[in-house]
Amino acid sequence: MHHPSPPFNALAARRLREGLGMAPGHVAYGLRAQYGLFVTPETVIAWERGRAAPTAQELTALAGVLWCSPAELLMAATTLREHRIARGLAPEDLARQVGLDPAAYLRMEETGGWRGNERQTAALAEVLGLGPRALLTATGGDAKLSDLLRDAATTRWQAYVKPVGKLLPLPRRAVEQALQRLHTDYHARMAATSSWGASGATGDEGRAYLDEIMDHFWETVAPLG
Repeated sequence: MHHPSPPFNALAARRLREGLGMAPGHVAYGLRAQYGLFVTPETVIAWERGRAAPTAQELTALAGVLWCSPAELLMAATTLREHRIARGLAPEDLARQVGLDPAAYLRMEETGGWRGNERQTAALAEVLGLGPRALLTATGGDAKLSDLLRDAATTRWQAYVKPVGKLLPLPRRAVEQALQRLHTDYHARMAATSSWGASGATGDEGRAYLDEIMDHFWETVAPLG
């Protein structure tokens, strides 16, 4: 199965190479001699100029040649695969550490749909060093959380404490306070627009708030979690 290249940070690669006093040819030689990868100096230059990107195997080897961690050669990781590569872990190693069959883990990584239980999810967060927001994005839960938050803000927020709590490793009290705050803020905006008496603007503030509901949630829950 073809995998897209990791989100390579070309500028960081060049700066790290130059900081070591190495030329592109030295990097290419190191990749061949140490890792058996037949990479030319021209390929290294193409990586650094953003015209091409190394594969996961090449990126791990490049980190070894440049004496850095794979994470230092990546832009901000978002997917499970990107976070795993940033940590320099093989799929089998990560699967073992979180208590999953390697084949089952790879299917989750390839489809972007995490199906681990609470214990495995907690282990995943620990191994990859992910906070609640990064963990949710990596496990493909952003859209589901957004839907739950919109419903909590517009209807009876108490009904959504448990579903939101299942998605996030946060204290129940933090979830309750955050959802109550979203509900209060949304309805305050709806009441304000209604009081203006401008029919064309009625609900605009509320809709704008819902469009940014995820940001409002994380801003609210950050000091509580």
